[in-house]
Amino acid sequence: MVDFSLWDILRNLGLAARWTVLLSLIAFAGGGLIGLALLVARIAKLRGAATFVAGYVQIFQGTPLLMQLFLAYFGLALIGLNVSAWTAAALALTLYSSAFLTEIWRGCVDAVPKGQWEASAALAMNLREQLRFVIGPQALKVAIPPTVGFLVQVVKGTALASVIGFIELTKAGTMISNATFRPFTVYACVALMYFVLCFPISAWSRGLERRLHAHR
Repeated sequence: MVDFSLWDILRNLGLAARWTVLLSLIAFAGGGLIGLALLVARIAKLRGAATFVAGYVQIFQGTPLLMQLFLAYFGLALIGLNVSAWTAAALALTLYSSAFLTEIWRGCVDAVPKGQWEASAALAMNLREQLRFVIGPQALKVAIPPTVGFLVQVVKGTALASVIGFIELTKAGTMISNATFRPFTVYACVALMYFVLCFPISAWSRGLERRLHAHR
């Protein structure tokens, strides 16, 4: 048994929380880029794009994130790609995030009145110009609150990366708990850390949503 003070527990969890934040940002940013590309392909009505994107979304939304992490870590090793827990976690969470973000943003684009598409087409705008000058700005106002809210889910989802050995907040909590035999204290501190990370994001999302409704 290791004698850790409460400050020692919080300090070590704080150090591990840096990896939780970094993994969340990578997954969210990478998922956003992939999700945006999938959305544009779908809107552009590229041949086979709608079927591919729908299948992609169903796979990643219809299977547990835990299984996706296992497949990224152990599955890639079966085909000769030995990746670290960090790489596997970043890959799985990025793909998972992209599936949800492309659906969130598709709904926001669909919320733009059809007349806006017709009016911009009547002005001889191509798809890129429509998205940049007409549809995009309107969809963005609708998309900001749910997108920011989804970031909270990504932060909490990083906890599952502990099962493949990635040392983030939850994994560090387990290691400290095993060393100190103080599970209640340690996991209470872990929960507090997640709250500190997620509450400001949730509050920001609610604030954005209120301002959006006020503008409407």
